[in-house]
Amino acid sequence: MRKDPEHGKFVRRSVAGALSAAGAALLTFISVAILFIILWHIFVNGIGSLNADFFTKIPKPYGETGGGIAQAIWGTVMMMLLAAVIAIPIGMATAIYTVEFGRGRFADAVRFAVELIAELPSIVVGVFIWALVVRNFTGFSGVAGSLALAVIMIPIIARGVEEILKLVPDSLREAALALGTPRWKVVLFIVIPTVLPGILTGIMLSVARAAGETAPLLLTALGNSFFNFDFRKPMAAMPLQIYTYAISPYDDWHAKAWASTLVLIAIVGILSGAVKFFTRRWKHESQ
Repeated sequence: MRKDPEHGKFVRRSVAGALSAAGAALLTFISVAILFIILWHIFVNGIGSLNADFFTKIPKPYGETGGGIAQAIWGTVMMMLLAAVIAIPIGMATAIYTVEFGRGRFADAVRFAVELIAELPSIVVGVFIWALVVRNFTGFSGVAGSLALAVIMIPIIARGVEEILKLVPDSLREAALALGTPRWKVVLFIVIPTVLPGILTGIMLSVARAAGETAPLLLTALGNSFFNFDFRKPMAAMPLQIYTYAISPYDDWHAKAWASTLVLIAIVGILSGAVKFFTRRWKHESQ
């Protein structure tokens, strides 16, 4: 009995497809499992230290148990807000220029610069801000820390928003331009609203990346064990407090390092969830 060669090819393709799907599913499961293992380990080690004092008190002196990270939470929020105020307009403007207006060598140079800055180690950004700002102008301060975080956020926003803007069909732009609408109005009132959920997601990715940075803040904000609302002075931040607690020889501080890590992850998760919720609601209402 002759074998059908087409049937053999079909069987081989089916087996190869099944193996590829199984391999992809296995790798996906491993990736998700690693993430959940990390999150579960942080949760188990940190949940026991969460109480009212943890969120309302400042750290105790060395060797004493108790206290919290209230000053670090406020410091992180303040520096992230200032960094966002600096980074979002610059990153958005860069992306809009490269997609909507940029042509030729200068636009290529801008893209290359953005990619180069995005790939720099964060410690290099910290050294740069330390040499340029800390030594010559502000000293260790919240302003310097915010500038370091802004430098980290700008290329992430620029690259993310650039890719999102490229998803807008050219026919949409051309239709608006054909009606005599100025290009800047097309960008501001048609292109950006069309992909606003994606833009906000890209911004949140930059916030999440910057919120966990420690090295740049060690060289710029320095840290503070007390409440400080003056950007001109050294300012606490959660990554710095985690670092301080983690390298200490005290078990109570080690537990608080885990708890601080858990809170930092929760803050980033809540912000990301809020952005997705409101962007989905905005998208539903706009339809």
